[in-house]
Amino acid sequence: MTLPHPNTDQISLPIVLGVLGDPTRLAIVRYLASKEGVPLNCSRFLDLGSKTNLSYHLAKLREAGVTRTEVVGTNRMITLRRADLDARFPGLLDSVIAAAGNSALPAVGGPDIEVPA
Repeated sequence: MTLPHPNTDQISLPIVLGVLGDPTRLAIVRYLASKEGVPLNCSRFLDLGSKTNLSYHLAKLREAGVTRTEVVGTNRMITLRRADLDARFPGLLDSVIAAAGNSALPAVGGPDIEVPA
């Protein structure tokens, strides 16, 4: 099973900015950026709310092209699409993350889940 993701050239600035305007989604992006390159299980973000609410936020990030979600068995592994975002909008992600560092965002950091390769 594969989930739909926009191609790099389909990532839209107004959509990305709209998605990042939500504090929960911004907290997810900031946390993914702190773990750059490490795919994280979606359960890592359960501190942010219910599974249903979290699924909604993760889908919005994926549909906007901010994150990539890979299905690994019954797990969903989330990564930040930094290279794609930097190619489309150089410096945007770093600026947003830097600005988010000074704001009160929800805390993230559930238990580490390792998925066998």
